[in-house]
Amino acid sequence: MPKNNYPHRKILVTSALPYANGPIHLGHMVEYIQTDIWVRFQKMCHHTCYYVCADDAHGTPIMLKAQQQNITPEKLIEETYRQHKADFDAFEIGFDNFYSTHTDENKQLSESIFTKLQKAGHITTKQIKQAFDPEKKMFLPDRFIRGECPKCHAKDQYGDNCEVCSATYSPTDLIDPVSAVSGSTPIEKESLHYFVKLNDFADMLKNWTTAGHLQEEVSKKLNEWFEAGLQDWDISRDQPYFGFKIPGTEDKYFYVWLDAPIGYMASFKNFCDKNEVDFDEFWSKDSQAELIHFIGKDIIYFHSLFWPAVLSGAGYRTPSAVYAHGFLTLDGLKMSKSRDTFITARTYLDHLNPEYLRYYLAARLSSKIDDIDFNLEDFTARVNSDLVGKVVNIASRCSGFIKKRFDNCLSMSIFDTALFQQFVDAGAVIAEHYNQREYAKATRETMKLADLANQFIDTQKPWVLAKDKNKDQELHEICSLGINLFKILVTYLKPILPILSQQAECFLLITPLSWSNYQTPLLAHTIQPYKPLMTRVESKQIDAMMAQTKAQSEAMNTENTLPNSHLEKDPISPEISIDDFMKIDLRIAKIVRAEHVKEAKKLIKLTLDLGGETKQVFAGIKSAYKPEDLEGKLTVMVANLAPRKMRFGVSEGMVLAAGPGGKDLFILSPDEGAEPGMKVK
Repeated sequence: MPKNNYPHRKILVTSALPYANGPIHLGHMVEYIQTDIWVRFQKMCHHTCYYVCADDAHGTPIMLKAQQQNITPEKLIEETYRQHKADFDAFEIGFDNFYSTHTDENKQLSESIFTKLQKAGHITTKQIKQAFDPEKKMFLPDRFIRGECPKCHAKDQYGDNCEVCSATYSPTDLIDPVSAVSGSTPIEKESLHYFVKLNDFADMLKNWTTAGHLQEEVSKKLNEWFEAGLQDWDISRDQPYFGFKIPGTEDKYFYVWLDAPIGYMASFKNFCDKNEVDFDEFWSKDSQAELIHFIGKDIIYFHSLFWPAVLSGAGYRTPSAVYAHGFLTLDGLKMSKSRDTFITARTYLDHLNPEYLRYYLAARLSSKIDDIDFNLEDFTARVNSDLVGKVVNIASRCSGFIKKRFDNCLSMSIFDTALFQQFVDAGAVIAEHYNQREYAKATRETMKLADLANQFIDTQKPWVLAKDKNKDQELHEICSLGINLFKILVTYLKPILPILSQQAECFLLITPLSWSNYQTPLLAHTIQPYKPLMTRVESKQIDAMMAQTKAQSEAMNTENTLPNSHLEKDPISPEISIDDFMKIDLRIAKIVRAEHVKEAKKLIKLTLDLGGETKQVFAGIKSAYKPEDLEGKLTVMVANLAPRKMRFGVSEGMVLAAGPGGKDLFILSPDEGAEPGMKVK
């Protein structure tokens, strides 16, 4: 793809800010690797592209963790910053600036934006009731209150939503609420809070969210929120709080979700001041530059509604695009400390090459918001097959003959110009895949070429030609072509594998590869003697990484960690008699209809036939089943359970299921011959 095929672009790119109270883990790395690959590709195309990020350094959790460690919040975020930066550097995340939200630039920008919103009439104040910890003398964020769900009565649920029935509610609705900070019972207390009147921007946001700035599935989801009506957004928190004080107040602080995205601007401002770059060219209302945000799907609401509204209201430009990605699972399981699936970036780096992960994630990433599974067996096989067995193998197979027989000098002509041109021509398609964030497609196309190169070498059999001195010219040209095909493959993989590409450039004695200089073959060109560029993944490395992860998980699970360090495990319920147990009426039921529950993360609405009687049940099995796969199946239900009113309707029973959870959740299926309505004994 020649340099001038596309107009020159000026792009500012960000990734979501990592929170400064814990280590970077592999789930985080999905986003930073995805972003870094896109940025590296743009720079290879000679576009002006800046990549900035920062640690998200404010909020109650950071304040409390610092207290727990008996250090200042400033000390905590300073130590975390060093750890985060070291991990990012090791994974070759090429930030042009990695900063912090606890900086003068962010303070000045946050105060300025708030003042502009206030003067324009977009800020209002309200007295609100909140949960207050009488022992710690502090208002409690929703996630720092635990108690019994008011809907399904599940124990130990957060103050804003139930993880069992997916109900949402106010912390004041919890039954027997407990502060996760002190263990005391919260009380209600009034406080004055500041709000952004989000509905002021409803028309602008409706236009912006449907104008191609978001992925289609995100745009559709946001439409549901518009239908429900945009609510005023609380942007203040009461002291004690670690953050920036709101101008004109003595005890009010900016909520972290106001100053965190402004951290994008602050990090870029810091970069501009150090490098004489025009800040306004990228952030002014009439900017012609592109502003691209890469985020996880869990923070879409903030970046697609709050953030554009705040920017617009303060007189700045809105984002050109917000690209969301899915979550990372490990061997099909959610990343979790309790399940030994919480692999930190540093633990990975202790055992494995960072470029293995960069490649594996790239081979799975698309422009969609699908979750990605880090399957350890597939990871090992793919890295060993693709990178070691295919790409690096080409250089290894050909370079030995070039060194021994031709003094490390390539031939003066190309053996098969058609094959070389086929490799060159593939660049336009691969480039477009990168530009559209379709990395899996880019890697597939590249590996198809690697297969062709290896097939060419297998067909030509240079090891046989080397036995005949009369075949030297043919041997020279075949091996030289192999080296040139390797050069093109490395170019196509360079956004993903910056370390390998740099090593290859040294081996080939060439200037840095770009999307404008790979089309010309190396002829009569001297190369370095070959040194191994990449080694195989060994099972012992994987085993060691997982053993270390398990040990770390066990250590973390025994520590007093927030937000539930003061919560005890629920005691076993009082004993029941066999007569009580026999009151449960288990019946065979046929699932005649299964439907998604739009606003619920875990529920499927089931219509069940009990042999003439129909009942409606809400079952928390969405993680394991698609509704369309359930219809027509027989299952077992508790038929005499009292109806329970839920947010989404009345549930008239319970379907029995078993398993550890997630995808591994199985509804009970009766034996062949069972019929709806039959009693299970």
